Amino acid sequence: MNITIIGASAGIGLEAIKIGLNRKHSITTLSRSEIEIEEKKSLNMILGDATNKVDLIHSIQNAEALIITLGTGKNMKATTLFSDFAKLIVEIHNENKIGIPVIFVTGFGAGESKNYVSWLVKMFLKYLLKDVYADKTKMEEIITNSDMNWIVVRPGRLLDNVLTEKYRIENKLYKGINIGGINRADVADFLIKQAEKQTELKKYISLSKK
Repeated sequence: MNITIIGASAGIGLEAIKIGLNRKHSITTLSRSEIEIEEKKSLNMILGDATNKVDLIHSIQNAEALIITLGTGKNMKATTLFSDFAKLIVEIHNENKIGIPVIFVTGFGAGESKNYVSWLVKMFLKYLLKDVYADKTKMEEIITNSDMNWIVVRPGRLLDNVLTEKYRIENKLYKGINIGGINRADVADFLIKQAEKQTELKKYISLSKK
């Protein structure tokens, strides 16, 4: 199938490219920088800006699923990247309905999940990532208030270990949920599998190691 990944030059997005290609999908990417990957067969790289309407429309025109893995890297300063993207994709949707699944990554600590993080993570979010997560929450609100076929994915602390395909999927928040670390490759695995078959539409999904 044709899958578009927005924000794919590193991290979860890059892992999703690798897994998607390995599963014989055609992958289109939209990113500001060139993607460093050996396997480029069935990969269509578009250099551009996820908040530019022309670039975004170009990247999704043939997609059968859309995966959004935007990030700010190590930059912890206030940003509007996530909410700006959300406003734009909803605008495009309102003009020409996007009927494909829209699967986007925020993080455990965005939205209502902030009430279920550990004390240590709560302090980290409060003092270091407050502004970034505030904008991720805005993105969640904007997209989930639309009638797109969305899935919100909130992984725990991201790790750089190999794919295990062994991770915990929670689609409800509850006391003691205990969302810890998870490999970026495993988050990517979940994203690609949801692109293939949507079992969690219109749900907020928390991901953690088993």
